[in-house]
Order: sequence, then structure tokens, then C-alpha cells
Amino acid sequence: MRKNTGLWIDHKEAILVSIEGEKASVQHIESGAERHHKPSGGWKSGGTSVAQTVSNEHVDEERRKHQYHSFYQKVIELLSDSANLVIFGPGEAKIELAKEIEKSNGIHKKVTTVESCDRLTENQLIAKVKTFFSAHR
Repeated sequence: MRKNTGLWIDHKEAILVSIEGEKASVQHIESGAERHHKPSGGWKSGGTSVAQTVSNEHVDEERRKHQYHSFYQKVIELLSDSANLVIFGPGEAKIELAKEIEKSNGIHKKVTTVESCDRLTENQLIAKVKTFFSAHR
């Protein structure tokens, strides 16, 4: 039996909904990535320059990129046994994951659609994935 998977993803977590026949299973994966934070305003102590703040932001951004990359690789591993795949999500994470999948052997051929979608409850996501794959048979 073919396993179809719907994936809802943002930078905090991924929710995989696998459909095999009439059976649906759900798996949550936390990214563990640091959140973006804005440096607090206020007075800087003795001679701290704006350039140092920009440098720190660059280092933070690079660290987050590596965390996201590890997160996407973990998700891709879980998708390897799917026959077909649809990706949903509200922001950039779905596109970033799709680009990572493009680099993976064979999995990119399984991606049916990448679609914008706000956060859904687990039951709404299961229904959306079932509806998607029943319409694309």
C-alpha cells in the first residue's frame, strides 16, 4: 500500500500526517532552533559599536541557518518512505525545506505541491491531507 504524506512546517515545528489506506498517523517534530530576537535598545557600555551588534546578529543568523538545516534533514529522513508528499506552511520554512529536498536523492520527485497554509488543528490537517490525496488520485 502506498504511503502519502502531508507535512505542515514552520521554523518551530513540523507535523507529518501519513495516510496509508484509511489509516492516518501524526508525528510532531520540534526544530529546536533559536527564536529570532531583537537586541534590546538602550545605552551601550563604553565604546561598543553598532558594527559589533551587526556582527553578533550575523553570527546568530548563521547559527539559526545551521539549526534549520539539521531540522530539515531530520524531516527529510522521516519522509523517505512516502510515495507522495505535499508540503504546507505559513512562512519561508516550507520553501526552504523544498529547496533541501531538491538536493536529496529521489525524494524531490515525490513532492506534489508546496502550498501556503496557516496553522491548523491536528484534525483539520488530517482532513486536509486526506482531501488533497483523494482529489489527486
